[in-house]
Amino acid sequence: MQKTCGIILLAVVLSVVSFADETLPTATLKVDLATVVSEGTVRPVDGVSTAGQPDEAALAVFAKQGYTTVIDIRGEYENRGLDEAAVVADLGMEYVSFPIAGADAINFENARTLADLIKAADGPVLVHCGSANRVGALLALDKITAGASDSQALEYGTKAGMTSLKPTVEKILKDD
Repeated sequence: MQKTCGIILLAVVLSVVSFADETLPTATLKVDLATVVSEGTVRPVDGVSTAGQPDEAALAVFAKQGYTTVIDIRGEYENRGLDEAAVVADLGMEYVSFPIAGADAINFENARTLADLIKAADGPVLVHCGSANRVGALLALDKITAGASDSQALEYGTKAGMTSLKPTVEKILKDD
């Protein structure tokens, strides 16, 4: 009898956990900004979300969800479609410009600087470029400095948005 009750209890717990997993939105490192705006919510992974260029509506959702800092790694020459620094400030968040101008700026030094900027924030951080490709590449390199294997770092970078810069990161890892 006790064994049967234990099995029934286990089945109930597993079904509740399964149901909870299906009903709660899962947090992802790279977020889809259209979904962020349409759902009006976003959750960081370990205090960070990555994305492509956010618009004012997306930035408002990040602010509403308690994000404190936006780190923009786009170059000054890249069109944002808005005065991002002013919008971020008006929403009560800190705007940090850390321009990364393409593949030549993907290196361990810039990865460490980005990690330091993230750590210095007082709460959740949105890090973005045009597509999250540069962000993912730098975060992959930072994972290496934190002790991850090459494959773990590349997987993390991909989850953060790295796409066409993967060969650049692989070359850096090979040469290191």
